[in-house]
Amino acid sequence: MGFVHHSNYLKYFEVARIEWLYKMGISYAQMEKDGILMPVVSADLKFKKPLLFGDEIKITVYLNTLPKVTLDFSYQIINQHEEKVCFGDTKLAFLDVHKNRPIRCPKELTTVFESWEK
Repeated sequence: MGFVHHSNYLKYFEVARIEWLYKMGISYAQMEKDGILMPVVSADLKFKKPLLFGDEIKITVYLNTLPKVTLDFSYQIINQHEEKVCFGDTKLAFLDVHKNRPIRCPKELTTVFESWEK
């Protein structure tokens, strides 16, 4: 069909989110080693225009509020023509891998997010 399959957009969101965290000095791999996971607990996407194979994209990531037990992100995908292609939201929870229970955002991460907002 020439269109990018709709399931790929969540993958694009994930890559953008991981890169965004990395730019703030947060390593998702290190968090996992420290016993903290961040599973996606909800996702919402709205498609405005299809992406075609070969399109170039820019993804903007926003942290909507300072995290407590969850992280609320918004995303926007723009193509090479500066057209809005897709936007959406994801909610991730902080999860203790050993207890398999939700936990509050670790203090060191809260500090990073608070300093990033200023």
